[in-house]
Amino acid sequence: MSKTVYVGLDVGSSRTKVAVVDAEGRLLGNAVRKSGTDFSATAATCLDDSLAMAGATRHEIVNAVSTGYGRANVAFVTGRSKTEIGCLAKGCRHSFPEAITVIDIGGQDNKIVKLDAGGRRSGFKMNRKCAAGTGAFLEEMSARLDIPLDEMDGLARQSGDMVRLGSYCTVFSATEVLENIRHGKKVTDIVKGLFYSVIKRVLEMDSPTERVVMTGGVVAHNPYIVEMAGEMIGRPVMVPEFPQLAGAIGAALYALEEKGEADG
Repeated sequence: MSKTVYVGLDVGSSRTKVAVVDAEGRLLGNAVRKSGTDFSATAATCLDDSLAMAGATRHEIVNAVSTGYGRANVAFVTGRSKTEIGCLAKGCRHSFPEAITVIDIGGQDNKIVKLDAGGRRSGFKMNRKCAAGTGAFLEEMSARLDIPLDEMDGLARQSGDMVRLGSYCTVFSATEVLENIRHGKKVTDIVKGLFYSVIKRVLEMDSPTERVVMTGGVVAHNPYIVEMAGEMIGRPVMVPEFPQLAGAIGAALYALEEKGEADG
């Protein structure tokens, strides 16, 4: 039996994310891959993977919306492209229909989006063009420490005496990390210090409202960062079921919304 599905593609500079939802806005399939140098090819592969998970085919796609850095590079998109901020807000609003501050920690940038109780955007901040405090920063530090990126969360949890790093610059932080290693500091304490610097960098961008939601690939793969953020702001932080897919889900919901408007 044929089904109707709606697709959201979030083509980031670091990772490409695709979400497939049904007519009720329920997530049926998803995929995440490194964006690489051919955004269109990566998006096509992610689309096929997510459709396979959803048990659907391209012929059953009613509408598709793209967002992200490479949103213009997706040839098979049928709907209008949307901004990352709009899709991020819509994806989070779908999970948390209340006044929230969304903190998104991505591969190359950080965003803070404030939504009022009605879902309208009341504020937005984005980090400067610097990798500090992003996923790229943690990737660089994992290479410097010669530890796998996917082991950093577990190492940070083992810290008993966090090393506080003075610099936010990726280059200077690398030098500081090496100096701490030379002085015998534990890798666990250094990694927790790196997590702390990421959160501190983001929180200095803007003051969050009462209810905080965190999204992005860094959050998806490092849940301890969410716990640390909650301790730093003094209240629990909420996370959607698929934090790395927030923008892609938002784009898929736009695709569904657009079709509804067209039918109306």
